[in-house]
Amino acid sequence: MTKFFSLLADGIALGAVYALVALGFVVIFRATGVINFAQGGLVVFGAFLVYQAEQTWGLPFWVSALFAAVCVAAIGAAFEGLVLRRMIGQPIFAIILITIGLFLLVEPITTTIWHNPPGGIETPWGLSRVTIGDVKILQVNIATVVLGAIVMGGFFLLFQYTKVGVGMRATAVDQEAALAQGINVRRIFALSWAIAGVVAVVAGMMLAGGAGPAPGLSVSLAVIALRAFPAIILGGLDSPGGAVVGGLIIGVAEVMTKGYIPDLIPSLGPEFGDIVPYLIMLVILLVRPFGLFGTTEVRRV
Repeated sequence: MTKFFSLLADGIALGAVYALVALGFVVIFRATGVINFAQGGLVVFGAFLVYQAEQTWGLPFWVSALFAAVCVAAIGAAFEGLVLRRMIGQPIFAIILITIGLFLLVEPITTTIWHNPPGGIETPWGLSRVTIGDVKILQVNIATVVLGAIVMGGFFLLFQYTKVGVGMRATAVDQEAALAQGINVRRIFALSWAIAGVVAVVAGMMLAGGAGPAPGLSVSLAVIALRAFPAIILGGLDSPGGAVVGGLIIGVAEVMTKGYIPDLIPSLGPEFGDIVPYLIMLVILLVRPFGLFGTTEVRRV
């Protein structure tokens, strides 16, 4: 049972990271109807900016995190205003391809700026462990879950109790009706990208700080972040709550598979855990195409 609870703790922490990345997908999809494949790139760039501020400029960790959050939020809002806004009225697939293009630009940009990828980000909790019974849990995993809960709680308060949240929900339902009611839809679009940028920084700095399957700072964080895509399919593209539930399920499933499959089915190996999220996504698409909590689209024929 010790192994089970240890893997469960690691899975929940990884799931919290996936949930954060998935929330970035959801907030943009709810406001614009676009699946933002550039989210993984924002995660990487945010992590590298935290490193730059902390390790190169000597700023405290939390100041570095705030600096990176402001920068990536500005990058997200600028990308929406300067690029995506010009695509209004164009086919959705063209806009999605542009976000994929931004994702592909991340690696050459980061490797050009930071020639030798550093080891990681120094967090206040480091890689020390807390012992609960016979289970040893990394403090970074506990911090990841706590930060994830704070961000998710902030999402709930934003959507339910603020004018901005109401505007975002109204825009998601009907952009023309939102405009008729005096809602600045362009500002909502830019704000959604800015929020996605902030969430990406939190996820990136936790991954680079020791959480997740491959702790450390590298451009491969983008690939890890994209494993959150099955989480939003599982939970529902337009459901923040679904993003949280989906992220936790995917994270636990991946870690449990890597922990038990090598012993139960040695021929598959631990790498099988990397494809488990996508297998779950395929099953969900076959059974519930709109996810566990997504809004079912009704079409009249």
